[in-house]
Amino acid sequence: MYILTINILRINATNKNLLRQECSLGLSGGSGARTRVAPAPPRGGFPGQCAVLRGGRGRCALAGGALSRRAREEARGGAAVSIMAAALSGPLRPELAQAVSQARVLVVGAGGIGCELLKNLVLTGFSSIYVIDLDTIDVSNLNRQFLFQKKHVGRSKSQVAKESVLQFCPEANIIAYHDSIMNPDYNVEFFRQFTLVMNALDNRAARNHVNRMCLAADIPLIESGTAGYLGQVTVIKKGVTECYECQPKPTQKTFPGCTIRNTPSEPIHCIVWAKYLFNQLFGEEDADQEVSPDRADPEAAWEPAEAEARALASNEDGEIKRVSTKEWAKSTGYDPVKLFTKLFKDDIRYLLTMDKLWRKRKPPVPLDWAEVQKQEENISDQQNESSAVLKDQQVLNVRSYADLFSKSVKTLSLHLAEKADGEALIWDKDDPSAMDFVTAAANLRMHVFGMNMKSRFDIKSMAGNIIPAIATTNAVIAGLIVLEGLKILSGKIDQCRTIFLNKQPNPRKKLLVPCALDPPNPNCYVCASKPEVTVKLNTHKVTVLTLQDKILKEKFAMVAPDVQIDDGKGTILISSEEGETEANNHRKLSDFGIRNGTRLQADDFLQDYTLLINVLHSEDLEKDVEFEVVGDTPERIGPKPPEPTSKSISNGSDDGAQPSTSTAPEQDDVVIVDSEDEGTSSNADDVESRNRKRKLEKGCECVGPKRLRAEQEQDDLMIVESEDEGASSSLGEEENRSHKRKLEEKGCECVGAKSVC
Repeated sequence: MYILTINILRINATNKNLLRQECSLGLSGGSGARTRVAPAPPRGGFPGQCAVLRGGRGRCALAGGALSRRAREEARGGAAVSIMAAALSGPLRPELAQAVSQARVLVVGAGGIGCELLKNLVLTGFSSIYVIDLDTIDVSNLNRQFLFQKKHVGRSKSQVAKESVLQFCPEANIIAYHDSIMNPDYNVEFFRQFTLVMNALDNRAARNHVNRMCLAADIPLIESGTAGYLGQVTVIKKGVTECYECQPKPTQKTFPGCTIRNTPSEPIHCIVWAKYLFNQLFGEEDADQEVSPDRADPEAAWEPAEAEARALASNEDGEIKRVSTKEWAKSTGYDPVKLFTKLFKDDIRYLLTMDKLWRKRKPPVPLDWAEVQKQEENISDQQNESSAVLKDQQVLNVRSYADLFSKSVKTLSLHLAEKADGEALIWDKDDPSAMDFVTAAANLRMHVFGMNMKSRFDIKSMAGNIIPAIATTNAVIAGLIVLEGLKILSGKIDQCRTIFLNKQPNPRKKLLVPCALDPPNPNCYVCASKPEVTVKLNTHKVTVLTLQDKILKEKFAMVAPDVQIDDGKGTILISSEEGETEANNHRKLSDFGIRNGTRLQADDFLQDYTLLINVLHSEDLEKDVEFEVVGDTPERIGPKPPEPTSKSISNGSDDGAQPSTSTAPEQDDVVIVDSEDEGTSSNADDVESRNRKRKLEKGCECVGPKRLRAEQEQDDLMIVESEDEGASSSLGEEENRSHKRKLEEKGCECVGAKSVC
């Protein structure tokens, strides 16, 4: 646990108050050499730091306190600083130290937070650790995932993390799995063998799944997340706290197909279109990612036959309408000029024939290859040829992007030709050719539709959904995870808190803000005694396959659902056994007698989870919306007043996320309590306001006058007073909301009344 001092001190190594506070909190251990903690930084050697120095076998000393003579000698002599899991006499009382040594811990994720967490666990005294991660090490991980080195690139994260951590403590028993936690092999019985589960994940689906498995196994779960400078940690315990899905999370943006294909109005629309185009030309073709003009756009309300006659589309495009985009491109030999002409001239002319689209919009302007080539190349591009960083942040001219488009098409077509028949390229933001293609295509489309073009750096951030990763944030959050774990092992789960790490200090100069954990939401469709939900859909249009893939798996995060109709006969609609109900896939729900008021029972035996679904038939859904979740239980759509519209989440604007246990928007790793860039969350304001109000009523530590009481209960919760960060007492509630919203905007998850990434 003493390693936590090092992590926290990365924030401000020169702050003496911080040093004193953290040194007083930082050590734990068991039997061994005594160590005294000084109230101020030591003289010489390690000003402003706490470091654990190797002081002989089984002994360690703290450089923030009185060092042993040998430790001082080794430090002066330049001996390597070695952080070891050596025994220390510290705040851990014997019974807690024993509980730590006997605990079996599952760490899900070995990335930014996971690396810091694994190191903390072995140095705190945990000796039985299981770690699982499906990912392999990439060069981009090395700046913050310190257990990995360049020589490890391409290897399993979990396996390399195990090897690296064992160098800290060779006696530790670490089991590594290079696998997905959603694999059926990791069932409820697998989870029951653990004392604690700690999430260090970066995606919503896996978080939902682990949440359900821990509920089914009745094992405490510690959730966490980070996004840039923001972070959050929270504890989830069945029947005691909210689960990860108790509160709705803010929906992540998706865009209607007609907007992407016909009427883009923001740069992100063009970037999504360019990524779709990559897949249509070089990747796996997807009918839902079509890039050609959408003739069925209801807003256009035009006559196709008449428009065809008026269209000026080129006849030199290989008759693309009779084959797929990829087949046509192959037939032209991936000729960049023909591709350019089709995408930025002919298709645009075709769009202009849809008169009604442009009555209230500025019409696009087609590009002609020959005309574009008459422009001069970007001078700044030539002058800064050697400066890759500056080039990435430049916005070039149309001629330069046209040339980049041509160059990237040639390169990617060669890469595709090297693949075996039937194989495709996979878009990767770190692949220079793929990124060049998306940058060029997106910017050319922005220019056509009258938008300001973007730099390669900006497009990469948006196309790759990049959330800034900061090693210090991960370190702080990992330290807090261990502190919450120690409370649970001490039998003091009532003292556990959701802790927000802020970007800037609040008026009280607090960096870490604790909030009391909320009790379970009685209407949660995951942890309620009888989970139930109401779904609005058109039974004459929705197929069984849509019910299975988009509603049950995507929206409600089931892995292998079995569904039967509550019709008195127990009709099986969907079976998780391969091949049993495949014949039903493309039939409409109405074919099985499903109508308004029908109830479906969906079971997921892997998650030990059953959900009752009330079908609400409607023919008035918005375009591109196949279903809406209108209430978590019949109670909400019946006797009780209707919920705000933000409570309804449709697949047209959601990525399948589940409600989180947080009052904040959703982020992958962190909850952000930031006040300076906050604003109203477009689709989560009502939820956040309601949650904030609930927290105020319950005396949340983050909110106003009631926060003092909570903080007094939080003696063992690292509260760092710093001039850089914190959350205000009177503005704490607002900041928490903002913090959560920020995380959600950046891809972080919300946990409980808080958010987690």
